[in-house]
Amino acid sequence: MNKTIFSQIMDHASRYQFDYLVKKYQGNKKSHKFSCWDHFLCMSFAQLTYRNSLRDIEICLKAQPKKLLSMGIIGNPTRTNIANANQTRNWRIYADHAQKLISQAKKLYQDDQPFSVELENTVYALDASTIDLCLTLFPWAKFRKTKSAIKLHTLLDIRGSIPSYIEITDGSVHDVNILDELILEPGSYYLMDRAYIDFARLYKINTELCFFVTRAKKNLNFCRVYSAQLDRQSGLICDQIIKLTLAKSANEYPDRLRRIKYYDKETEKTLVFLTNNFEVPPLIIAELYKNRWKIELFFKWIKQHLKIKSFLGTTSNAVKSQIWIAISTYVIIAIIKKRLNIKISLYSMLQIFSLTLFEKIPFHDLFFGEEVKPTLTPTENRQLDFSDFID
Repeated sequence: MNKTIFSQIMDHASRYQFDYLVKKYQGNKKSHKFSCWDHFLCMSFAQLTYRNSLRDIEICLKAQPKKLLSMGIIGNPTRTNIANANQTRNWRIYADHAQKLISQAKKLYQDDQPFSVELENTVYALDASTIDLCLTLFPWAKFRKTKSAIKLHTLLDIRGSIPSYIEITDGSVHDVNILDELILEPGSYYLMDRAYIDFARLYKINTELCFFVTRAKKNLNFCRVYSAQLDRQSGLICDQIIKLTLAKSANEYPDRLRRIKYYDKETEKTLVFLTNNFEVPPLIIAELYKNRWKIELFFKWIKQHLKIKSFLGTTSNAVKSQIWIAISTYVIIAIIKKRLNIKISLYSMLQIFSLTLFEKIPFHDLFFGEEVKPTLTPTENRQLDFSDFID
Protein backbone atom coordinates (compact mmCIF):
# COMPACT_ATOMS: atom_id res chain seq x y z
CA MET A 1 0.00 0.00 0.00
CA ASN A 2 1.70 3.17 -1.26
CA LYS A 3 -1.20 5.51 -0.54
CA THR A 4 -1.53 7.40 2.70
CA ILE A 5 -4.83 7.42 4.58
CA PHE A 6 -5.24 11.07 3.54
CA SER A 7 -4.80 10.17 -0.13
CA GLN A 8 -7.36 7.36 0.19
CA ILE A 9 -9.85 9.81 1.69
CA MET A 10 -9.34 12.26 -1.16
CA ASP A 11 -9.91 9.50 -3.71
CA HIS A 12 -13.59 9.98 -2.85
CA ALA A 13 -13.45 13.73 -3.58
CA SER A 14 -14.38 13.67 -7.31
CA ARG A 15 -11.09 15.01 -8.74
CA TYR A 16 -12.42 15.04 -12.30
CA GLN A 17 -15.35 17.26 -11.27
CA PHE A 18 -13.04 19.46 -9.24
CA ASP A 19 -10.71 20.03 -12.22
CA TYR A 20 -13.73 20.89 -14.39
CA LEU A 21 -14.78 23.57 -11.87
CA VAL A 22 -11.25 24.97 -11.65
CA LYS A 23 -11.24 25.34 -15.43
CA LYS A 24 -14.75 26.85 -15.37
CA TYR A 25 -13.75 29.58 -12.89
CA GLN A 26 -10.13 29.87 -14.14
CA GLY A 27 -8.88 29.07 -10.65
CA ASN A 28 -5.27 28.35 -11.65
CA LYS A 29 -4.94 31.22 -14.12
CA LYS A 30 -2.37 33.22 -12.13
CA SER A 31 -0.72 30.45 -10.14
CA HIS A 32 0.65 27.08 -11.17
CA LYS A 33 3.06 26.46 -8.28
CA PHE A 34 0.25 26.13 -5.73
CA SER A 35 -2.91 24.94 -7.45
CA CYS A 36 -6.53 25.01 -6.31
CA TRP A 37 -6.25 21.27 -5.65
CA ASP A 38 -3.21 21.86 -3.41
CA HIS A 39 -5.23 24.52 -1.60
CA PHE A 40 -8.20 22.17 -1.18
CA LEU A 41 -5.98 19.38 0.16
CA CYS A 42 -4.21 21.64 2.66
CA MET A 43 -7.49 23.07 3.99
CA SER A 44 -9.04 19.60 4.17
CA PHE A 45 -5.97 18.44 6.09
CA ALA A 46 -6.55 21.32 8.52
CA GLN A 47 -10.15 20.18 9.01
CA LEU A 48 -9.23 16.55 9.62
CA THR A 49 -6.40 17.34 12.06
CA TYR A 50 -8.04 20.28 13.88
CA ARG A 51 -5.35 22.83 12.90
CA ASN A 52 -6.02 26.32 14.29
CA SER A 53 -3.73 28.52 12.18
CA LEU A 54 -1.84 28.72 8.91
CA ARG A 55 1.39 28.19 10.82
CA ASP A 56 -0.03 24.98 12.31
CA ILE A 57 -0.86 23.66 8.84
CA GLU A 58 2.59 24.47 7.47
CA ILE A 59 4.46 22.93 10.42
CA CYS A 60 2.43 19.70 10.40
CA LEU A 61 2.69 19.16 6.64
CA LYS A 62 6.39 19.96 6.45
CA ALA A 63 7.06 17.59 9.34
CA GLN A 64 6.53 14.79 6.78
CA PRO A 65 8.05 16.25 3.57
CA LYS A 66 8.65 12.84 1.95
CA LYS A 67 4.96 11.95 2.23
CA LEU A 68 3.50 15.13 0.74
CA LEU A 69 3.66 13.82 -2.83
CA SER A 70 1.93 10.58 -1.86
CA MET A 71 -0.74 12.71 -0.20
CA GLY A 72 -1.33 14.47 -3.50
CA ILE A 73 0.18 17.83 -2.44
CA ILE A 74 2.52 18.96 -5.23
CA GLY A 75 2.82 22.68 -4.40
CA ASN A 76 4.73 24.17 -1.47
CA PRO A 77 2.29 24.33 1.51
CA THR A 78 3.66 27.48 3.13
CA ARG A 79 1.36 29.70 5.16
CA THR A 80 1.95 32.47 2.59
CA ASN A 81 0.75 30.27 -0.28
CA ILE A 82 -2.28 29.04 1.67
CA ALA A 83 -3.18 32.56 2.83
CA ASN A 84 -2.90 33.90 -0.73
CA ALA A 85 -5.09 31.05 -2.02
CA ASN A 86 -7.71 31.81 0.67
CA GLN A 87 -7.86 35.40 -0.53
CA THR A 88 -7.76 34.90 -4.29
CA ARG A 89 -9.13 31.47 -5.33
CA ASN A 90 -12.79 31.79 -6.28
CA TRP A 91 -14.90 30.35 -3.44
CA ARG A 92 -17.47 29.16 -5.98
CA ILE A 93 -15.06 26.38 -7.01
CA TYR A 94 -15.35 24.87 -3.54
CA ALA A 95 -19.07 25.64 -3.24
CA ASP A 96 -19.92 23.87 -6.50
CA HIS A 97 -17.61 20.99 -5.59
CA ALA A 98 -19.40 20.57 -2.27
CA GLN A 99 -22.74 20.49 -4.08
CA LYS A 100 -21.45 17.72 -6.39
CA LEU A 101 -20.39 15.69 -3.34
CA ILE A 102 -23.75 16.33 -1.69
CA SER A 103 -25.51 14.91 -4.76
CA GLN A 104 -23.42 11.74 -4.48
CA ALA A 105 -24.11 11.41 -0.76
CA LYS A 106 -27.86 11.88 -1.24
CA LYS A 107 -27.96 8.89 -3.60
CA LEU A 108 -26.10 6.74 -1.07
CA TYR A 109 -28.44 7.65 1.79
CA GLN A 110 -31.72 7.80 -0.14
CA ASP A 111 -32.92 4.41 1.11
CA ASP A 112 -32.30 5.15 4.78
CA GLN A 113 -35.49 5.27 6.83
CA PRO A 114 -35.24 7.89 9.57
CA PHE A 115 -38.76 7.59 10.96
CA SER A 116 -40.61 5.18 13.18
CA VAL A 117 -43.41 5.29 10.58
CA GLU A 118 -43.38 4.39 6.90
CA LEU A 119 -43.06 7.45 4.65
CA GLU A 120 -41.92 7.35 1.04
CA ASN A 121 -41.70 11.13 0.55
CA THR A 122 -38.42 13.00 0.94
CA VAL A 123 -38.36 15.06 4.13
CA TYR A 124 -36.25 18.21 4.49
CA ALA A 125 -35.57 20.40 7.51
CA LEU A 126 -34.83 24.06 6.82
CA ASP A 127 -33.03 26.33 9.27
CA ALA A 128 -30.19 28.84 9.62
CA SER A 129 -27.30 29.08 12.05
CA THR A 130 -25.47 32.31 12.86
CA ILE A 131 -21.69 32.41 13.21
CA ASP A 132 -20.55 35.52 15.09
CA LEU A 133 -17.56 37.47 13.77
CA CYS A 134 -15.48 40.42 14.93
CA LEU A 135 -16.79 43.69 13.44
CA THR A 136 -13.26 45.13 13.11
CA LEU A 137 -11.90 42.13 11.17
CA PHE A 138 -15.02 41.28 9.16
CA PRO A 139 -16.76 44.62 8.37
CA TRP A 140 -18.31 43.17 5.20
CA ALA A 141 -20.43 40.68 7.19
CA LYS A 142 -23.25 43.01 8.20
CA PHE A 143 -25.35 41.98 11.19
CA ARG A 144 -25.72 44.61 13.91
CA LYS A 145 -24.10 47.95 14.70
CA THR A 146 -21.60 46.38 17.11
CA LYS A 147 -21.27 42.88 15.65
CA SER A 148 -20.59 41.10 12.39
CA ALA A 149 -21.88 37.65 11.53
CA ILE A 150 -22.61 35.24 8.71
CA LYS A 151 -25.53 32.87 8.38
CA LEU A 152 -25.38 29.28 7.23
CA HIS A 153 -28.79 28.59 5.64
CA THR A 154 -29.22 24.84 5.28
CA LEU A 155 -31.80 22.49 3.83
CA LEU A 156 -31.11 19.11 5.42
CA ASP A 157 -32.28 15.81 4.00
CA ILE A 158 -33.40 13.93 7.12
CA ARG A 159 -32.30 10.64 5.57
CA GLY A 160 -28.64 10.45 6.53
CA SER A 161 -28.64 14.09 7.65
CA ILE A 162 -27.07 15.21 4.37
CA PRO A 163 -27.34 18.94 3.49
CA SER A 164 -29.15 19.27 0.17
CA TYR A 165 -28.83 23.04 -0.11
CA ILE A 166 -26.53 25.50 1.64
CA GLU A 167 -26.35 29.26 1.25
CA ILE A 168 -23.90 31.52 3.07
CA THR A 169 -25.04 35.11 3.60
CA ASP A 170 -24.20 37.97 5.92
CA GLY A 171 -26.09 38.00 9.22
CA SER A 172 -28.55 40.70 8.16
CA VAL A 173 -30.39 38.42 5.69
CA HIS A 174 -33.62 37.17 7.27
CA ASP A 175 -34.12 33.40 7.35
CA VAL A 176 -37.40 33.49 5.42
CA ASN A 177 -35.76 35.04 2.33
CA ILE A 178 -34.10 31.70 1.56
CA LEU A 179 -37.50 30.27 0.63
CA ASP A 180 -37.23 32.37 -2.55
CA GLU A 181 -34.02 30.58 -3.52
CA LEU A 182 -35.11 26.97 -3.03
CA ILE A 183 -35.91 24.71 -5.96
CA LEU A 184 -38.90 22.85 -4.55
CA GLU A 185 -39.44 19.13 -5.13
CA PRO A 186 -43.12 18.16 -5.62
CA GLY A 187 -44.32 15.68 -3.00
CA SER A 188 -41.56 16.51 -0.52
CA TYR A 189 -42.05 17.73 3.04
CA TYR A 190 -40.38 20.91 4.34
CA LEU A 191 -40.07 21.23 8.12
CA MET A 192 -39.58 24.80 9.37
CA ASP A 193 -39.83 26.75 12.60
CA ARG A 194 -41.88 29.92 13.10
CA ALA A 195 -39.16 32.16 11.60
CA TYR A 196 -40.27 30.94 8.16
CA ILE A 197 -43.94 31.85 8.49
CA ASP A 198 -44.68 34.06 5.51
CA PHE A 199 -48.04 33.11 4.07
CA ALA A 200 -47.23 34.26 0.53
CA ARG A 201 -44.16 32.03 0.48
CA LEU A 202 -45.99 29.14 2.16
CA TYR A 203 -48.69 29.39 -0.50
CA LYS A 204 -46.02 29.11 -3.17
CA ILE A 205 -44.89 25.84 -1.55
CA ASN A 206 -48.52 24.70 -1.67
CA THR A 207 -48.96 25.60 -5.35
CA GLU A 208 -45.73 23.72 -6.17
CA LEU A 209 -47.45 20.56 -4.82
CA CYS A 210 -45.11 20.31 -1.83
CA PHE A 211 -45.99 19.93 1.84
CA PHE A 212 -44.85 22.09 4.73
CA VAL A 213 -45.02 21.57 8.48
CA THR A 214 -44.34 24.55 10.72
CA ARG A 215 -45.27 25.96 14.13
CA ALA A 216 -48.13 28.42 14.38
CA LYS A 217 -47.59 31.80 15.98
CA LYS A 218 -49.63 32.69 19.05
CA ASN A 219 -51.32 35.66 17.35
CA LEU A 220 -52.65 33.61 14.42
CA ASN A 221 -56.10 34.86 13.33
CA PHE A 222 -58.30 32.12 11.88
CA CYS A 223 -61.74 30.60 11.80
CA ARG A 224 -62.42 26.90 12.27
CA VAL A 225 -64.01 25.09 9.33
CA TYR A 226 -63.96 21.53 10.64
CA SER A 227 -62.68 19.55 13.65
CA ALA A 228 -61.82 15.85 13.51
CA GLN A 229 -62.51 13.38 16.31
CA LEU A 230 -59.41 12.43 18.28
CA ASP A 231 -58.06 10.02 20.86
CA ARG A 232 -56.90 12.49 23.50
CA GLN A 233 -54.89 9.79 25.27
CA SER A 234 -52.38 10.07 22.41
CA GLY A 235 -51.56 13.68 23.33
CA LEU A 236 -53.61 15.22 20.52
CA ILE A 237 -55.77 18.15 21.60
CA CYS A 238 -57.28 19.19 18.27
CA ASP A 239 -57.05 18.51 14.53
CA GLN A 240 -58.75 21.31 12.64
CA ILE A 241 -59.22 22.62 9.13
CA ILE A 242 -59.02 26.41 9.25
CA LYS A 243 -59.04 29.53 7.09
CA LEU A 244 -57.09 32.67 7.82
CA THR A 245 -59.21 35.70 8.71
CA LEU A 246 -56.74 38.59 8.77
CA ALA A 247 -57.13 40.39 5.44
CA LYS A 248 -53.43 40.42 4.52
CA SER A 249 -52.84 36.79 5.51
CA ALA A 250 -56.04 35.57 3.83
CA ASN A 251 -55.04 37.34 0.61
CA GLU A 252 -51.56 35.77 0.69
CA TYR A 253 -52.86 32.28 1.56
CA PRO A 254 -56.47 31.99 0.28
CA ASP A 255 -56.65 28.20 0.64
CA ARG A 256 -57.42 26.12 3.73
CA LEU A 257 -54.82 25.08 6.30
CA ARG A 258 -54.64 22.29 8.83
CA ARG A 259 -54.04 23.17 12.48
CA ILE A 260 -52.95 20.42 14.90
CA LYS A 261 -52.51 20.98 18.62
CA TYR A 262 -50.41 18.40 20.43
CA TYR A 263 -49.13 17.94 23.98
CA ASP A 264 -45.61 16.48 24.05
CA LYS A 265 -45.21 14.44 27.23
CA GLU A 266 -41.41 14.29 26.88
CA THR A 267 -40.93 18.06 26.89
CA GLU A 268 -44.19 18.85 28.70
CA LYS A 269 -44.96 21.46 26.04
CA THR A 270 -48.06 22.13 23.97
CA LEU A 271 -47.23 22.55 20.29
CA VAL A 272 -49.44 23.94 17.53
CA PHE A 273 -48.59 22.89 13.98
CA LEU A 274 -49.67 24.31 10.63
CA THR A 275 -49.54 22.18 7.49
CA ASN A 276 -51.09 21.95 4.04
CA ASN A 277 -51.30 18.14 4.23
CA PHE A 278 -54.83 16.94 5.04
CA GLU A 279 -54.29 13.20 4.55
CA VAL A 280 -51.49 12.14 6.89
CA PRO A 281 -52.61 11.20 10.46
CA PRO A 282 -51.99 14.01 12.98
CA LEU A 283 -49.53 11.97 15.07
CA ILE A 284 -47.32 11.52 11.99
CA ILE A 285 -47.31 15.31 11.50
CA ALA A 286 -46.08 15.64 15.10
CA GLU A 287 -43.48 12.91 14.47
CA LEU A 288 -42.31 14.70 11.33
CA TYR A 289 -41.79 17.99 13.11
CA LYS A 290 -39.92 16.23 15.90
CA ASN A 291 -37.34 15.21 13.29
CA ARG A 292 -36.72 18.88 12.50
CA TRP A 293 -34.38 18.91 15.48
CA LYS A 294 -31.91 16.86 13.46
CA ILE A 295 -30.88 20.07 11.74
CA GLU A 296 -30.13 21.58 15.15
CA LEU A 297 -27.93 18.56 15.88
CA PHE A 298 -26.27 19.02 12.50
CA PHE A 299 -25.38 22.65 13.23
CA LYS A 300 -24.16 21.76 16.70
CA TRP A 301 -22.04 18.93 15.38
CA ILE A 302 -20.29 20.84 12.60
CA LYS A 303 -19.60 23.80 14.90
CA GLN A 304 -17.96 21.46 17.42
CA HIS A 305 -15.97 19.30 15.03
CA LEU A 306 -15.26 21.39 11.92
CA LYS A 307 -13.20 24.57 11.81
CA ILE A 308 -15.92 27.08 10.91
CA LYS A 309 -15.87 29.29 14.02
CA SER A 310 -12.27 30.50 13.74
CA PHE A 311 -11.16 31.57 10.27
CA LEU A 312 -7.80 31.56 8.48
CA GLY A 313 -8.60 34.71 6.51
CA THR A 314 -10.74 37.80 6.95
CA THR A 315 -12.15 38.44 3.47
CA SER A 316 -15.52 37.18 2.29
CA ASN A 317 -13.75 34.90 -0.19
CA ALA A 318 -11.52 33.36 2.50
CA VAL A 319 -14.42 32.73 4.91
CA LYS A 320 -16.67 31.19 2.26
CA SER A 321 -13.84 29.05 0.89
CA GLN A 322 -13.07 27.66 4.35
CA ILE A 323 -16.72 26.88 5.10
CA TRP A 324 -17.32 25.16 1.77
CA ILE A 325 -14.14 23.08 2.10
CA ALA A 326 -15.22 22.13 5.64
CA ILE A 327 -18.60 21.01 4.31
CA SER A 328 -16.88 19.05 1.52
CA THR A 329 -14.70 17.28 4.09
CA TYR A 330 -17.76 16.40 6.17
CA VAL A 331 -19.60 15.00 3.15
CA ILE A 332 -16.56 13.01 1.94
CA ILE A 333 -16.35 11.25 5.31
CA ALA A 334 -20.11 10.56 5.17
CA ILE A 335 -19.64 9.06 1.66
CA ILE A 336 -16.77 6.84 2.85
CA LYS A 337 -18.83 5.66 5.81
CA LYS A 338 -21.65 4.55 3.54
CA ARG A 339 -19.58 3.13 0.70
CA LEU A 340 -17.44 0.99 3.00
CA ASN A 341 -20.31 0.16 5.36
CA ILE A 342 -18.34 1.39 8.38
CA LYS A 343 -20.41 0.87 11.52
CA ILE A 344 -18.68 3.25 13.93
CA SER A 345 -19.89 6.84 14.22
CA LEU A 346 -18.67 9.66 12.00
CA TYR A 347 -17.22 11.24 15.12
CA SER A 348 -15.07 8.15 15.78
CA MET A 349 -14.00 8.06 12.13
CA LEU A 350 -12.75 11.66 12.36
CA GLN A 351 -10.82 10.89 15.52
CA ILE A 352 -9.12 7.92 13.86
CA PHE A 353 -8.33 9.93 10.73
CA SER A 354 -6.88 12.79 12.77
CA LEU A 355 -4.15 10.43 14.06
CA THR A 356 -3.48 8.32 10.97
CA LEU A 357 -3.47 10.61 7.91
CA PHE A 358 0.23 10.03 7.19
CA GLU A 359 0.02 6.25 7.60
CA LYS A 360 0.19 4.00 4.54
CA ILE A 361 -2.33 1.33 5.43
CA PRO A 362 -5.59 0.30 3.71
CA PHE A 363 -8.94 1.49 5.01
CA HIS A 364 -9.89 -2.13 5.62
CA ASP A 365 -7.05 -2.59 8.11
CA LEU A 366 -7.80 0.76 9.70
CA PHE A 367 -11.48 0.09 10.41
CA PHE A 368 -11.83 -3.68 10.27
CA GLY A 369 -8.43 -4.90 11.51
CA GLU A 370 -8.19 -6.38 14.99
CA GLU A 371 -5.51 -3.97 16.14
CA VAL A 372 -7.53 -0.82 15.48
CA LYS A 373 -9.82 0.39 18.25
CA PRO A 374 -12.78 2.56 17.22
CA THR A 375 -12.77 4.59 20.42
CA LEU A 376 -10.01 7.16 20.87
CA THR A 377 -9.40 9.99 23.27
CA PRO A 378 -11.05 12.98 21.55
CA THR A 379 -9.08 16.07 20.72
CA GLU A 380 -12.06 18.16 21.77
CA ASN A 381 -14.67 17.80 24.48
CA ARG A 382 -17.26 15.33 23.20
CA GLN A 383 -20.82 16.58 23.54
CA LEU A 384 -22.54 14.97 20.58
CA ASP A 385 -22.09 11.62 18.84
CA PHE A 386 -23.05 11.80 15.18
CA SER A 387 -24.07 8.13 15.34
CA ASP A 388 -27.29 9.42 16.87
CA PHE A 389 -28.46 10.25 13.37
CA ILE A 390 -26.07 8.53 10.96
CA ASP A 391 -25.84 4.80 11.42
